[in-house]
Amino acid sequence: MPVGSQIIGKWNKQTYTILRLLGKGAIGAVYLVKNRDGQFAALKISDQIASISSEVNVLKKLTKVHGSTPGPSLFDTDDWISRSGQSYPFYTMEYVHGERLDQFISSKGIDWLAVLLCQLLSELEKLHQLGFVLGDLKIDNLIVTKSPIRLRFIDVGGVTSFGRSVKEYTDFYDRGYWKFGDRKAEPKYDLFSLAMVAIHCVYPNQFKKTDQPRRQLLNKLKQSKSLANYQLFLERALLGKYKSCFEMKRDLEKYHLRRMQRRQPNQSLANYDNQVSWIEIVILSVISLITGLISYLF
Repeated sequence: MPVGSQIIGKWNKQTYTILRLLGKGAIGAVYLVKNRDGQFAALKISDQIASISSEVNVLKKLTKVHGSTPGPSLFDTDDWISRSGQSYPFYTMEYVHGERLDQFISSKGIDWLAVLLCQLLSELEKLHQLGFVLGDLKIDNLIVTKSPIRLRFIDVGGVTSFGRSVKEYTDFYDRGYWKFGDRKAEPKYDLFSLAMVAIHCVYPNQFKKTDQPRRQLLNKLKQSKSLANYQLFLERALLGKYKSCFEMKRDLEKYHLRRMQRRQPNQSLANYDNQVSWIEIVILSVISLITGLISYLF
């Protein structure tokens, strides 16, 4: 849809002005929009009624989660009638403003990876407790917000009920593509994709699959100096050794906190900005650990 055009809801009569295209996929397109009150939102529109209804239902269920809501908050659902008279279902949700995970890691450093992945594991655990997997977990759908620094997923298009075949996925992050398993919706599927997200952060140019994909992928992980500290955890995720997000998060947090305790800021950090960054990582690690335990217990 052209920039500046307006979408008016058939039922709720809300008016949204198109500012720019955020993304386009198999199910529909997502636009950055502004309502009459000047508030920004992300609007997803499609001609696939069933798919849009499914995503809306998932977002509604996420709003009932105790504590911070995983994923974006749902604002409005409606239909738009085009000039030709065709009806298009759409919904608006929170516009999560920030930086893509790989870009954030590139500018801030690999030390941030563990704490951000732990945040994402907490979000995924909440989703799994509802009986769903995220499915299409990839770099494009992960944003790091600034205040506070938090890793969030912004697309629920691939969300699938446990036991079913994942309905939407991207080859590079898919365990079926790499011959590490099937596409059955279970926590291990998301954990494999999460490991691939970490690998993508250090291999920005996605490598093509060879005739021995399992060996290739494990070798790529071992060859990365940046991921050396996380190799054990990521390998376990690739191989399906973790049964839940909580297990992986627990191992990552224990290791990361031990590493931060051993690290001497005045020896390894050259300037004040880096020292502040190091302190932020420690604080966020502790907060993540505490909130994760509270979420798991209650």
